[in-house]
Amino acid sequence: MKDIKVTDSVKYIGVDDHDIDLFESQYVVPNGVSYNSYVILDEKVVVMDTVDARKTDEWLANLEEALEGRNVDYIVVSHMEPDHAASLQVLAEKYPEAQIVGNAKTFNMIPQFFAFDLEGRKVVVKEGDTLSLGSHTLQFVMAPMVHWPEVMVAYETSEKILFSADGFGKFGALDADEDWACEARRYYFNICGKYGVQVQNLLKKAAGLDIEIICPLHGPILKENLGYYIGLYDTWSKYEPEDKGILIAYASIHGNTAAAAKKLAEILEAKGAPKVVVADLSRDDMAEVIEDAFRYDRLVLAAATYDAGIFPCMEDFLHHLKAKNYQKRKVAFMENGSWAPMAAKIMKGIVEGFKNIEIVDPVVTIKSTMNDENVKTMEELADNLL
Repeated sequence: MKDIKVTDSVKYIGVDDHDIDLFESQYVVPNGVSYNSYVILDEKVVVMDTVDARKTDEWLANLEEALEGRNVDYIVVSHMEPDHAASLQVLAEKYPEAQIVGNAKTFNMIPQFFAFDLEGRKVVVKEGDTLSLGSHTLQFVMAPMVHWPEVMVAYETSEKILFSADGFGKFGALDADEDWACEARRYYFNICGKYGVQVQNLLKKAAGLDIEIICPLHGPILKENLGYYIGLYDTWSKYEPEDKGILIAYASIHGNTAAAAKKLAEILEAKGAPKVVVADLSRDDMAEVIEDAFRYDRLVLAAATYDAGIFPCMEDFLHHLKAKNYQKRKVAFMENGSWAPMAAKIMKGIVEGFKNIEIVDPVVTIKSTMNDENVKTMEELADNLL
C-alpha cells in the first residue's frame, strides 16, 4: 500500500491505475488516474467509498492491511459512479454486518448496479445529518449534480477533513510528477463543467466549514494552501476566465485553414498578445482544447466549410462547448470555402446561443488559400481582439 498519510486515524487505501487508456472511455490519461478511498479508524470503523472494479483486489488488500484485523462498521457512499462504487457489493458481502450510509437518491441507484440485500443495512442521511464514530464525527452535506444527483460530501469535524467526492479531483495517478492545476482544470471542465451553479452552491456550504484537509476521490490529498484550490474552483464554476489569452481552434482539411490560423497567431503575437494558443481540432486532445477554451478569455474559431456545413471536428468542439456551458468570452471567426464559404455563419449561429458572448468582427473569409487581403482583415481582427 502507498505510504500516503492523511492523519493517524484516517488512512488512505486507494489505488493508482496506470493501465487505463481512456477515462470514462473518452479522456486521454497519459499519467493514469487514482481511485481514492479512505478508512477512518475509531470506536467505529468507516470506509469512505470504494474503487473501480479494475482495482478491487488491490484495494481490498490495502483495506485489510489498514484494518489490522478489525471489522467494518459503516460504508459511506459519496458517489455511485462505477469508478468509485463498483466494489461496493464485494465490500458489503465481505463485511455483512457493515451498514451502508447514503442519501435517498443513493439508495435508489444502488439496485440499478447491484443485487445484494440492503434490508436492515441502510443508514439514510440528509443535509446536516451526522454520524458519530467515537472521537470522530461525520457531517453530511448534499452536493446534487456535482456531478450526479446523488452526490454528497462529508466533513469530519474533529480533524477538519472534507471528503469532497469528485470535487477537487484531477487526472493522473498519485505518483505522477505534474502540475496540479493543469490536469485538475482539464478534469473539472470536462467532467463538471456543465454544473457551475451546483459547484457554486457547494462552495457556499463549504465556506461555513473550517477545512484543513481535502480528500478527493481522484488526485492528491490537499493539505496546504487550500485557498489556492478553492479559489480556482470559484473562478472555474463562475465561468470566469482564469488568464488573459487567445485560443485559436482550427479545423482544416488540407492545411490551408491551418496556415491561416497560424498566421493570425503570428500577427497577434507581433502585436503583443500576452498568450496565444493554437489547437488543431483534428489531432489535438479535445479535452485539452476544451480546458484552454475555458482558461482564456478570447477564442477564435477557424473552420473549413464541409458539405455546406462545418468540418466535423469543429462541430464536435462546439457541441462540447455548449454541453459544458461555455460563456463570458469574446469569440471571433475565420472561415474557408472554395466556392461557397458557410462555416462562419453556422459557427456564429451556434455560438450566439451561448450565454454572455461578445462577437468580435470582422469575420475572415478565405477562398481556398490565404491572400494579402485576408492578411489585412486578420490585422484588423487582431487589433479588435486586443
